[in-house]
Amino acid sequence: MTDELALLEVQQDIHELIAQQAPLETTLDAIANWIGIQLPGAVVAFMRFDPARSSLSLMPSQRFSRAYWERLQNVPVDTSTASFGAAAYLRRQVITEDIQADPRWVAFRDAALAEGFRSCWSSPVITTQGELLGTFGTYYPEARAPSELSKRRLIQAAALIALAVIRDRDSRHHRTLAEWHRSLFVNHPDGVYEFDLEGRFQRGNAALERITGYPAGALIGRHFNEFVAPDYRELTQTAFDAAKAGASRHYETMGVHADGHTYYVEVTNFPVTVEDDIIGVYGICHDITARKRQEAELRLLQRGIQSSPNGILMADATRHDLPLVYANEAFYRITGYTPDDVLGRNCRFLQGNETDPAAIGKIRQSVVDRTEVQVTLLNYRKDGTPFWNRLAINPVFDEAGRCTHFIGILEDITEQKNQEAQIAHQATHDLLTDLPNRPALENRLEHVFRVSRENQKLLAVMHLDLDGFKAINDGLGYTVGNQLLMAVADRLRQLLRHTDTLARLTGDEFVFLMPGFRAREEVMDAAERILNALEHPFEIDGRALHISTSIGIACSDEDVHQAQELLQHADLAVEAAKKQGRNTWQWYQGEGVGHTSEHVMLRHDLHTALRENQFELYYQPVVDAVSGQIRSVEALVRWHHPTHGMVSPGIFIPIAEQTGQIIPLGRWVLRQACQSLAGQLAKGERIFPVAINISSLQFHRDGFLDEIQDILDETGLPPELLELEMTESILMVGAELAIEMIRRLRGMRITVAIDDFGTGFSSLSYLRDLPIHKIKLDRAFIQNILTSRSNAAIVQGIITMAHHMDLVVVAEGVEEREQQQDLIRRNCNLLQGFLFARPMPLADLMALPDRLPADE
Repeated sequence: MTDELALLEVQQDIHELIAQQAPLETTLDAIANWIGIQLPGAVVAFMRFDPARSSLSLMPSQRFSRAYWERLQNVPVDTSTASFGAAAYLRRQVITEDIQADPRWVAFRDAALAEGFRSCWSSPVITTQGELLGTFGTYYPEARAPSELSKRRLIQAAALIALAVIRDRDSRHHRTLAEWHRSLFVNHPDGVYEFDLEGRFQRGNAALERITGYPAGALIGRHFNEFVAPDYRELTQTAFDAAKAGASRHYETMGVHADGHTYYVEVTNFPVTVEDDIIGVYGICHDITARKRQEAELRLLQRGIQSSPNGILMADATRHDLPLVYANEAFYRITGYTPDDVLGRNCRFLQGNETDPAAIGKIRQSVVDRTEVQVTLLNYRKDGTPFWNRLAINPVFDEAGRCTHFIGILEDITEQKNQEAQIAHQATHDLLTDLPNRPALENRLEHVFRVSRENQKLLAVMHLDLDGFKAINDGLGYTVGNQLLMAVADRLRQLLRHTDTLARLTGDEFVFLMPGFRAREEVMDAAERILNALEHPFEIDGRALHISTSIGIACSDEDVHQAQELLQHADLAVEAAKKQGRNTWQWYQGEGVGHTSEHVMLRHDLHTALRENQFELYYQPVVDAVSGQIRSVEALVRWHHPTHGMVSPGIFIPIAEQTGQIIPLGRWVLRQACQSLAGQLAKGERIFPVAINISSLQFHRDGFLDEIQDILDETGLPPELLELEMTESILMVGAELAIEMIRRLRGMRITVAIDDFGTGFSSLSYLRDLPIHKIKLDRAFIQNILTSRSNAAIVQGIITMAHHMDLVVVAEGVEEREQQQDLIRRNCNLLQGFLFARPMPLADLMALPDRLPADE
């Protein structure tokens, strides 16, 4: 009875070991001891079955030598493989009473005998479902057979072993699953967490800590909505309630980070169910703030692309023909095509007959090279109308450096091209008549002169100067004059052959280039046709206006070496025509070339001088007669001719007045003087009021006052610092209008002086009415003031009269100390001349002292 109790206790211990999931080796060792009690002298062996190899392997045990353990590894399951292999194969108990005599032990006999074994009783270890787990056997040192009781006990032991192995396997499987779960929970890149049914955190992983900014301990026990932005709490609560009710929910919400900033998360909630009962809610969250930002940027980019005034295209670079996969609305608007017309096609459908092949070649090469390119080419809309396209193409590369797409930006620059063409046209054409201007004429002359020399044909250059135009222009006004010039240009155009050129120079001067004549008689006939064309009157504003022209003719059969000489010769010839009585033509005779030729050259060079900025402003001080204090300066223009050096104003100013070039020259002087002095003022340098000479032609020109105001606005020079000097000739053409103009200048806070006073023939009554500030005595009176009683009397009279009219008097041309002393005695206010300073550049002027003593 005592042995039975002991066996039961041992058996109970084995069950406890199994229940407690003790290590399998410990449990098997306890079973071996239990069997050892029941079967004294037995050595217990356990072999595990490997279904993949269909083999048995002896489990480690101190009861066996290492050599025997190694021999019984991966033993095939077979009826001829000892008693344990046969038991596993037959799935029944196999008894070997004598290993020495059993043929199944041939392969293992020596090992068993060396181990001291003579008999082996083996039983299969099988689950209740029939799964083979291994074998259980007992070895004895002598040959022996089991009793029926021993056989039953071996079967019991096998069942007990099966229970222990299954429980161990289940335990290992459970632990593996638990470890998988723990590893997934802990190492998941997204935030993973658990809620109880009230929505309180139970645990969370490291990713959750990173996303929220809170350590896991700070989350445990707190409700999830504490960490959700207020506007999103209702949404988040609804999703949690659905998961608590057994559903899964996937949604986006906004969290509040530990540092206070908000972030977007994508959340999945699902229930945790145990035996059909929901015990909690799982959550998985992924921070999508960056994705949201990218989506917002993409939406913004898409809106920008759609709202762009330029067409934007995307072509698939992975396909052979580069089909278009995207085009924005601007592209469809510019080209007139629809998405059905465009998508899936190569963009070459925009090309046409006039599209530049070189530009297309550049595009194709950039596609091959996968490089950026920008071209300007002519494309065509769906309706066939052309448009100019500035096209930029850029490759798009993926992360691997592979070109996946090409982006094209199409800018419709048709209007810009038209404007450029118009500007180019205006640069070479006269704005009033739309005839070629002087630069265009000179370029054309060079070409036809060379061709005429090559084909040995005559080239005729005819210079036309309209007779009596100035009287019409002055008497009827510039508007009528301009209309007449346009009408003359239209009538002259009708005389042009396809090889001829008609150009307008300045004012009322025109030039014909007529190549291809065989003899001078043909040239004379052409000149007569021109004269005849102008015989009939012109209807301008209901008036019949008659005008004729003087024509100067030069031909390429003359002794000329350069094309420009023909223009000069024709210019000289027209003067001869005018002397012949006008309304006639005159050949260039080759006489009087000397001074006149130089004069003509200077006329032509004036155009270049203005264009190439060959002019410079000099300044001469005007000083107080007594103290020598500088009161103002006069701006004087100087011409640095590239070949003649410094050209005297006495030479080029009259030429500029004759040709009308005094208008742009005067405008340049006005702007340059105002700009220079305003610059000195802005730098905090001392400055003086500046006087600028204005020609009569400039003064009477339409828009003169507006031009002055624009320059003052543009440069920022205060108007009080500007003085305009004019001669008495302004009164000879419309005195009342001149007086009104000067009043308006004074209203603009600009002072006006009469220059060269006493040399003109104006009425003193006009002088009385002029709202001027100053008069300047001409140097002719000052030169002889010490020797001529008449000059001295005139000077004294003018000074006395001016002072009675509250005018300031300036004496020009003061070169001697005695002249200064005499003028001081006569109460002259201001002096100007070489005695004090010569005209000088602005930098030298700024270096002068405030006072200019005459004796220095």
